Amino acid sequence: MERLWRFETSAVHAGYDPDPHTRSVAMPIYQTAAFAFDDTQHSADLFDGKAEGFIYSRLGNPTVQALEQRVNTLEQGVGALALGSGQAAVAATFMTIAGVGDNIVAASSLYGTTYGLLAYTLPQYGIQANFFEYRDLDRCEQLIDDNTKAIFCESIANPSGHVADLAAMAELAHRHGLPLIVDNTIATPYLCRPFEHGADIVVHSMTKYMGGHGATLGGVVVDAGRFPWTNHSGRFPKLTRPDESSHGKIFTEAYGDAAFIGRCTEVQLRTMGAVLPPTSACMIAMGIETLAVRMDRICFNAGIVGRFLLEHPAVSWVSYPALPNHPDHERAKQYMGGRASGVLSFGIKGGCEAGARLQDALTLIRRSTNIGDCKTLVCHPASTTHRKLSPEDLRKSGVSEELVRLSVGIEHIEDLLTDLDQALYQCVA
Repeated sequence: MERLWRFETSAVHAGYDPDPHTRSVAMPIYQTAAFAFDDTQHSADLFDGKAEGFIYSRLGNPTVQALEQRVNTLEQGVGALALGSGQAAVAATFMTIAGVGDNIVAASSLYGTTYGLLAYTLPQYGIQANFFEYRDLDRCEQLIDDNTKAIFCESIANPSGHVADLAAMAELAHRHGLPLIVDNTIATPYLCRPFEHGADIVVHSMTKYMGGHGATLGGVVVDAGRFPWTNHSGRFPKLTRPDESSHGKIFTEAYGDAAFIGRCTEVQLRTMGAVLPPTSACMIAMGIETLAVRMDRICFNAGIVGRFLLEHPAVSWVSYPALPNHPDHERAKQYMGGRASGVLSFGIKGGCEAGARLQDALTLIRRSTNIGDCKTLVCHPASTTHRKLSPEDLRKSGVSEELVRLSVGIEHIEDLLTDLDQALYQCVA
């Protein structure tokens, strides 16, 4: 029976019913490498896809599958694939459709490691990246050629806070026969569902807000199931022509609307092995149960912190899309109801040296490169997450040397403001 649950209910229940063997209310952890076959025919049917079940935990696991179904429900896709990290999810997504000689057109406002993947790692394997400034869609269109396989952006960029115009990017992508891929890590499906604005594939680092406690790594790819791969078969041969690694399978014929996620699972996960452990899947699934509650508190806290910083004499600028002075504020209202998650950045007067003093002076807020935790975290991207980028690449990705990034958590707001105030005072004293 189809369940028409609201978001908060789906976050708690989707993907899992009480285990038929134990009636466990909590999602069980199937901590096993392999699964037994009834007989030879059963194993053959499983390998041929004629029977449902599990073979080997690199290919599928009940705990991981339950998590995948939960995330798929929240994003409203046709299928999801969980992987060992957010970076594994991003890489698997590109490699599912792109190969030697192909390119991805990407907004340059990206998480540092994703920028590095596109700018330096994938080119070593013949896949190029062409970057555009996230607001310059004319430039984006100019970069598209016959070998382009997708347009890529982050719904809210990390750490710049830039908000992509998803609907406009989707229209542009579709006009050229391309899918729009969106990293929705910071916004989460609670604030934004990119599929509702025309996106075709969504990726997440579930390490962040989905898991919510900074306790385990995980990534996920979700397929909207709407992109007409067969209408552009010459551009996407990996999906529309026989695949030698899968015994000549044509994924658009075998999986229909779920062709992309089918190939991502059968080829990328099976052959590259970026597997999400079942224990991690269970922890992330439990984190998702409180996603809505946490995001409400995080957005509340971040808004107050942003306004506090905006008026502080030690701060030269604040970038947080929920604030009316942010250039992407209208987009935050359009795509996220005016809220903008918990990542905000600001420029501290005095540059790098002042930023270092600020971090050292904080007593409650933790120094960490992670985001999306219940705990408020601070980092200086130019010397941590983006430290391997050149000054020019730093500029392109929206990071300046005085930029300090906060990932606001769920602590009491007065305690956060007190800690920030005393640390900022020491930077200007």
